[in-house]
Amino acid sequence: MLICDHASNRIPRRLAGLGLDPAALSLHVAWDIGAAALTRALAQQLGVPAVLSGVSRLVIDCNRAPGHTTSMPALSHGIPVPGNRDLSSQERARRERAYLEPYHGCVAAALAAVEQEGRAPLLASIHSFTPVLSDAPRPWHVGILSDRDRRVAEFLLAALRQDGDLVVGDNEPYSGSHPEGYTCRRHGEEYGRPHVLIEVRQDLLSDDAGITAWTRRLGALLTAAREALDTKVLGRATAARGAA
Repeated sequence: MLICDHASNRIPRRLAGLGLDPAALSLHVAWDIGAAALTRALAQQLGVPAVLSGVSRLVIDCNRAPGHTTSMPALSHGIPVPGNRDLSSQERARRERAYLEPYHGCVAAALAAVEQEGRAPLLASIHSFTPVLSDAPRPWHVGILSDRDRRVAEFLLAALRQDGDLVVGDNEPYSGSHPEGYTCRRHGEEYGRPHVLIEVRQDLLSDDAGITAWTRRLGALLTAAREALDTKVLGRATAARGAA
């Protein structure tokens, strides 16, 4: 099953654009550029369910725990977000109820539906990252992020590194540990479900050809990882804290 936490740059009308210049909504601060298109293409190729967020990460970051300091940032990568300045506790709670919990509710329901059919889901969270951040080049073509359960991550890392032309990051350019990996922790780790977060560099997803190439590559690898899980090649889950 696929999820995309930062699929949209939409800001609900009641928030008046968060006071941003409209041009800011095309930037990475507002969403993961190319991630939604990649997620949809992968879901179609694999024939699996996908859940995509419906609002900008500036409204609320669906990959952050409720109440986290970066979930509704007043400043994001040097860009002020006036509509997030001095938010009341009531407004924060309202956004969590309106956007965060419905998204995670959809993820939970989709996973439960798979399990009710007697299948064990592999959860893959699709993201993208900028080629340069704070003037620092980011050489990785793709990053595989994980925390305690590294079964799927290690499988994908080994497979991707067989392509000598790829620079592959292990917990780069971000860490898969908390809080960055909130969605995978909430729906994967806490239930003992195999999971992984995949980051693809945005310039590689800038056109249809790039989307198609990465859909084929990741689709084949996720299929192979699924088969390895089914045949117990990847072993059992780490200890789960939740109950399915």
